[in-house]
Amino acid sequence: MSIELRSLRQFIAVAEELHFGRAATRLHMTQPPLTMAIRKLEAELGATLFERSSRSVQLTPAGAALLQPAQRLLAEAQALAPLVQAAAQGQRGRVRLGFVSTVGYGDLPRWLRAFREQHPDIELSLREATLDVQLREFASGDLDAGFIIHAPGALPAGFEALTVAREPLVLAMSAEEALAGRARLSAKEVLALALVIFPREIAPSLFDAVLAFYRDHGATPRIVQEAIQMQTIVNLVSADIGVAWVPEGLMELQRSGVVYKRVRDAAPVCETSLIWRPDAAPAVQRFVAHAKAQLKQHRQVSKVSRGAR
Repeated sequence: MSIELRSLRQFIAVAEELHFGRAATRLHMTQPPLTMAIRKLEAELGATLFERSSRSVQLTPAGAALLQPAQRLLAEAQALAPLVQAAAQGQRGRVRLGFVSTVGYGDLPRWLRAFREQHPDIELSLREATLDVQLREFASGDLDAGFIIHAPGALPAGFEALTVAREPLVLAMSAEEALAGRARLSAKEVLALALVIFPREIAPSLFDAVLAFYRDHGATPRIVQEAIQMQTIVNLVSADIGVAWVPEGLMELQRSGVVYKRVRDAAPVCETSLIWRPDAAPAVQRFVAHAKAQLKQHRQVSKVSRGAR
């Protein structure tokens, strides 16, 4: 047995009006077909829904039991079209977002807060993950978009991308290091220092860019330790294990015993980009549009600020 929504709508009208004539008017139909429809529904259910007399119509216990579930089902059915339309327009859905740790020191927290305020019906799920992990999760369908760090122009194939930041790498070093008191360093002064760096597999293009910087200056880096998270790398620097190349934005991470130094002679540059698949769902495209708008606003504010100076 299957009950059509039309039958439930007719039953609800009669149950709420307790009058076949008024219910028929409400449904934009005549009374005889409505009476026949209710009798057919009663036959399908095997129960009498209304007690009828010449003066009144009343719900039977069976009819009373059906009323609330029928109203709920009809309300849910009526909500389906707006729900589907909202999903198709990117107003509703889910965005599973990966991000590298360095992004947290920039504009990402503000962007996420604004997105959640503007799109409360989109579930935003966050996962901190390096590039290699993000690519695996894209391949398995467990990730929709991700913020990654890379050398300029070195983006993974098969993705759309939005570059959100471009910045030089600076040198993090222990405050106890002999060069720590210098305002700015040259490449020649730092090439021989012991180096703490991330493993190549988590950011191949950036790792290669750092090594190319050494090679271009006729040196080979003396790598003494690897670590995945930038915060861990900075902590190792504070222990005077070595120096580390980190994005300029990470200078916001103030760690006792660590100083950050800009290096002359074309220090390596890194980019932060948002990547997503070309066939991403509308909710993901909505997040991308939000990121573009936030980036445009940030650039306008920066331009005004520079003009004021």
